[in-house]
Amino acid sequence: MLTLITQGDAVTALVAVLLLAMSVASWVVILWKAWLLKRAAGDVARSTAVFWQSASLEAARPKVAAFDREALVLPLIAATLAQAQGTLASAGDKSWQLTRVLRDALHAVLHKLQYGQVLLATVGSTAPFVGLLGTVWGIYHALVGISAAGQITIDKVSGPVGEALIMTAAGLAVAIPAVLAYNIFGRNISRIEADLEGFAYDLRELLTAGGSSGQTAEHREELPDTGVRAS
Repeated sequence: MLTLITQGDAVTALVAVLLLAMSVASWVVILWKAWLLKRAAGDVARSTAVFWQSASLEAARPKVAAFDREALVLPLIAATLAQAQGTLASAGDKSWQLTRVLRDALHAVLHKLQYGQVLLATVGSTAPFVGLLGTVWGIYHALVGISAAGQITIDKVSGPVGEALIMTAAGLAVAIPAVLAYNIFGRNISRIEADLEGFAYDLRELLTAGGSSGQTAEHREELPDTGVRAS
């Protein structure tokens, strides 16, 4: 790759630099997200466990804060305590209010978990074509040079064409780790999302039952899907 950057023409060098930048960016995201999601999965499990073992909502907050290092569970608890009296946000049944604030908090939390997925998907889908562009241009450039020399031999053809084909291999080497990481991280995010949605539903049911004892079961609706999914 460094040889192509230093010895190739402007287009070849540009393609090689672009592939190198995409590889560095994707690996930074891969290493960071692997650490983040591993930590987040454990934090969510411990935070929800300590929450349900607490005596009250007020007593649970400091205990959850000690385990929730990525702030994935605390925003859900904080959303249920937000008061906006005299506004449309405070109008309607308490169950509907809790559904709305928990849905908004879930969107914010899941957006944090999804961060970096777009870059991995972009690198995985475009890197092979960037490498192919470098290959096509390299072969064209090599053939032009060979024809200008006026004599075509196998040793003159194999060297430049072989260097050009390296660009295709480089594109695949950049794309494959990004695609694998995107799929693995998407599965892990879906698991954490399911845990958070389950906790949000249970939290809403707890607060609805505690604050509106006269509410009938017919008025309790399931917490709507957040609409955020890892592909």
